[in-house]
Amino acid sequence: MVKSKRYRQAREAIDIDKVYSLEEAVNILKSIPHTKFDETVEISGKLGADPKQSDQMVRGSVVLPNGTGRKMKVLVFCEPEKEKDAKTSGADYIGSEEVIDKILKDGWLDFDCCISTPSQMRMVSKLGKFLGPRGLMPSPKNGTVTENISYAVQEAKRGKIDFRMDKLACIHVGVGKVSFSKEALIENIRVFLDALVASRPASVKGDFIKNIYLSATMSPSIRITV
Repeated sequence: MVKSKRYRQAREAIDIDKVYSLEEAVNILKSIPHTKFDETVEISGKLGADPKQSDQMVRGSVVLPNGTGRKMKVLVFCEPEKEKDAKTSGADYIGSEEVIDKILKDGWLDFDCCISTPSQMRMVSKLGKFLGPRGLMPSPKNGTVTENISYAVQEAKRGKIDFRMDKLACIHVGVGKVSFSKEALIENIRVFLDALVASRPASVKGDFIKNIYLSATMSPSIRITV
């Protein structure tokens, strides 16, 4: 595959054999050529957990102090008496069975976060094969199955992200935008890495984080220390 001139210039600024400090990596990422759109800054890496072991699944959530740089569209499944709270808190879509049918029949997925009250989960569970692979299925573990709809919506709107290890023991999340200041990016990344380390299952032996990389949507990856 032929790489663009912009990508090749960015590649020349990175020593693929070097492991950079977070500050060095962010400085490089901010200085290399970028596309015209505001690229997402991403963290990806390989973990030392075994995804085949149920007691070694890695997942969690964290609120990034400087947000994600994108407007989150939040869908709430709740009873009629909670709809006012959801709307006041900033939910973009609110519903129950009619929204479930729209997803099942029309494949509608124009939202970034899905929140549900516990009583609605009996119906929402029908959406497992649609929402699960996309990381959108509500879960008590990440606070998206709750009676406190207002709090959950506000958390999602102000920069909460969910993370989960995939079947290859890899992790991949967005932690901001290239337009963010260096200080804001560094703070977001450190908060995420702290949350990732805190999510380490007790049964994992040896190194939990094998390697971790920083990149933008259209840039080469930069290996960083943890």
